[in-house]
Amino acid sequence: MKVPKKHDFPVHEIRRFLEPGPIVLVSSAWRGKTNIMTMGWHTVLEFSPSLVGCLISSGNHSHEMVRRSRECVINVPTVGLAAKVVDIGNCSGAEVDKFERFKLTAVAADKVKAPLIAECHANLECRLVDGRMRDKYDFFIFEVVKAHARATPKYPRTIHYRGDGMFMVAGGALNLRRRFRSGML
Repeated sequence: MKVPKKHDFPVHEIRRFLEPGPIVLVSSAWRGKTNIMTMGWHTVLEFSPSLVGCLISSGNHSHEMVRRSRECVINVPTVGLAAKVVDIGNCSGAEVDKFERFKLTAVAADKVKAPLIAECHANLECRLVDGRMRDKYDFFIFEVVKAHARATPKYPRTIHYRGDGMFMVAGGALNLRRRFRSGML
């Protein structure tokens, strides 16, 4: 097999290769106000308890709402919401009610005050469990305390950011169960 030649690549663009998860919509609530932000920087940190790390820039309106309330909902949209996901990320919740502007349905959560977004495939109710990296890195560590997901499709068509306004759509599956060994990944 011939190995293709590689060229130097800008280190500030490596996210194109490492973005592991789908773009999500983070909903928050504080003092009677709600907000939605588009987020791509998140990672699963632990399975049990279910911990998720999220980067919420201090420049985002949501940062202060999540910092004060210590909770949020991570909503997983599918490709049908892609244009709204981008538009939500292009405006500030300090200036506009995003639920109203983008005609999204806020549904009361079971365990947190932040609303679920009904149109999303899955909703993860989260509480802050570790904020020690928040001030230095804008990194929040949440525990998922309740999860809601549609039964179908089993592999939803989620959107993943590639940089420069480009996205890829997931949803297909590659079954390698016969080769997989427990604890490998």
